Amino acid sequence: MNNYKKKILIDLDGVLNTYNGNYEPDKIPEIKIGAKEFIEGLSKNFDLYLFTTRNSDLSKKWLRENELNSYFKDVTNIKIPAYLYIDDRCICFNGDFGKLLSEINNFEAYWK
Repeated sequence: MNNYKKKILIDLDGVLNTYNGNYEPDKIPEIKIGAKEFIEGLSKNFDLYLFTTRNSDLSKKWLRENELNSYFKDVTNIKIPAYLYIDDRCICFNGDFGKLLSEINNFEAYWK
């Protein structure tokens, strides 16, 4: 039996929490509504990794406080090889550099 699950890296700020651009190094914003249920469901078919530039210990504490720690394999600030990356500050490249440049020039995070 193959127990292999594809990896997904999920960004913390702006995806799982209510981050709005006001970065505080010693405080992580509260969990976003629906995030726990999303993570619970996703973890059934994928290995999840928290991807953040925040302090690892603080991020792990946030996961524990929000009862999410059992769903994540690890916390990393390195873009490890994965099936997908979920982030609030990204653009999916579709093969067209012209369109990509336009999307870059007009990009705004959804929470702005």
